Amino acid sequence: MLLYPHSMELGGSQINAIQLAGAIRDRGHEVVVLAEPGPLVARVHKLDLEHIELPLHRSRPSPKVSAIVSDQIARRKMDVVHAHEWPPIIEAFFGGTLLHGTPVVGTIMSMSVVPFLPRSIPLTMGTELIRQSAIASGYRQAELLEPPVDTRADHPSVDGSAFRAGLGIRPDEVVMAMVCRLVPDLKLEGLLSACDAVRNLAVAGRPVRLVIVGDGRARDEVARRAAETNTAAGYDAVVLVGEMTDPRAAYAAADVLIGQGGSALRGMAFAKPLVVVGEAGFSELLTPESAPTFLRQGWYGLGAGSLGTGAMALEAALRRVVDTPAMRHELGLFGRQLAEQRFSLNRAAEVVEAIYGSAIQTPVTSARVLPEAVRVAARVGAYRLRRKYQRWAGTAAADDQNARDVISAAFANAERRHPPISQARGRSFGQTGACSSEAGTTSPKDAPATR
Repeated sequence: MLLYPHSMELGGSQINAIQLAGAIRDRGHEVVVLAEPGPLVARVHKLDLEHIELPLHRSRPSPKVSAIVSDQIARRKMDVVHAHEWPPIIEAFFGGTLLHGTPVVGTIMSMSVVPFLPRSIPLTMGTELIRQSAIASGYRQAELLEPPVDTRADHPSVDGSAFRAGLGIRPDEVVMAMVCRLVPDLKLEGLLSACDAVRNLAVAGRPVRLVIVGDGRARDEVARRAAETNTAAGYDAVVLVGEMTDPRAAYAAADVLIGQGGSALRGMAFAKPLVVVGEAGFSELLTPESAPTFLRQGWYGLGAGSLGTGAMALEAALRRVVDTPAMRHELGLFGRQLAEQRFSLNRAAEVVEAIYGSAIQTPVTSARVLPEAVRVAARVGAYRLRRKYQRWAGTAAADDQNARDVISAAFANAERRHPPISQARGRSFGQTGACSSEAGTTSPKDAPATR
């Protein structure tokens, strides 16, 4: 099979794609990775997977990439293409399904789904809420594939003491870590709120540090807020360490994780308590009571959490775990158990393998592919013209499928059709049903080996 991540920059969706590629290969399938150059190519090579390089600078979606997909299918007799995020899905559809009838499986880990993807291909979504929204929009082949975690590599036994020592962190200091891209969409508000919350905790006399791992377009803005925090605290309460190809030492060194998406899940695997941050002031501590909400809407939120909004709410959530080591330990174990039972890489590989088998056994007919290709091409063309106008007008979001208004609409659409899961106050983890499977896929035991 041909696996096509949307980029090779450090980021959750593409890391998940590469991890899945290795897990699928380990289940007896031949896997080739089609991707541009970037930091994550080293992970592809470390997994001993073949990498076919795409040009870094290209249009998206690109007819040239569709031609490359077509060539690989023709020469290698690929059984299925797994494309991650919408431009690769479009390219794989034209280069694979349209030209060869080869099944394409698409994965969307963004917070919304574009309306012009082919309806004939099976899609997986990272959250139940987005899956429900996609189904309501007409995508009938939509399965839940939550971001997987390699719970063997990401484990509480990883030693973070050298990382702490290298930053001059004392044993009595409580370290909060954020591992993410420093970008405006999705991430920036949480980063700035965390700086403000840590400033308040430090000024109040609590021995805290915030370690931020990552880089991106918003680094200068984050650095300015960190400098303001450090001036108010009188010491380096916020430390920016830059990008780490392998951030496991940072996760292991932390006492508390602040984050969203795949980074939040990785933090859980290290048995660290987690505060999920989002936008419009959202933050919420992961507990047995809040877990059902995250399992439905994903590791992100909009608006008020249980403690309110903004830096004050985040500070209140952090204060609970900073002041109570026993709570840190208890919630860390809870998160680890949830990661093992619900988000393990092996479980995700089983789900994907079953989807591959179903796609191969039920190919799309040419009578459906041809009119769908016309519809997709027309809508993609209209989208590109609209984006060109928005860039000219200065109103285009850097990542339009993660823009707040798009996410808000997706949340609202799903909420209208499916009321939110009630939060079971005062129950134990075993009573919440948090680890039950919602993937709804068939057993993979009869799935054929794929190329």
